[in-house]
Parts: sequence; C-alpha cells; structure tokens
Amino acid sequence: MTPGVPRGVPSAASGQGSTVSRPVPEPPEDDETRGGATITPYRDGPLIVRGDFRLVDQDGVEIDPGRDTIALCRCGRSGIKPFCDGTHKRAGFSAPSAPSRPRPAAQILRAAREEPAHPRPTRA
Repeated sequence: MTPGVPRGVPSAASGQGSTVSRPVPEPPEDDETRGGATITPYRDGPLIVRGDFRLVDQDGVEIDPGRDTIALCRCGRSGIKPFCDGTHKRAGFSAPSAPSRPRPAAQILRAAREEPAHPRPTRA
C-alpha cells in the first residue's frame, strides 16, 4: 500500500497512471473466484485484474506486473501498454462496464448448464 493512497486504488508507483482514481471493489468470496482472477471492466476506463493471474505477451513471454491488482488499457492510447496510464480520461474514451447484449456463446453455455443431464438408455 502506498502512503496517501486509499486502499484499493492503484498508484503511479505501481507502473500505472496516477489518474486511475476509483476504488477497486473487493471481489466476492465464493468458490468460483477463490484461487482465480477477477476481471472487472470499468465504465469509460480500464480492465481491473485482481487475484491469481499470469500476464503474457503474444509469444508467451511473461510480463511482470509488479503487483497483484493491475489496470489494463481498453482505450488503446496508454503510453505504458498493456497497462492503463489514465489517458482514457483525456481521450474521452467511452465504453460500458457490461456488454449491451449477451454473447451467443454465453447463452449456449448457460443453457447447457441449466439443462438436466439425460441418462443413457441401458441395453437389456
């Protein structure tokens, strides 16, 4: 934790822009998020990644984020890509926090999970 910076707010010393000023909410403590990463798209801002994750480039070379919670650029204008440096605010970047409509693959997976398993017929 950096002195003078509220808990949950990334600081400039972490390799991220000092203009990322919104607190990062604590992830829910349940079986699905424990031990994995949580990625939160912030409205008009970056993707906040927290938890147990690995960041690699397109060749599979690991990028050391230097911390457990990072902000990844969504606007494409950061000077420290893939990390957010706050340029989205000056650029007027606009994007919702959630998709405007569900992805078709998500609907198919959700339907498959909700569908009861059909037992195979037995041969007599």
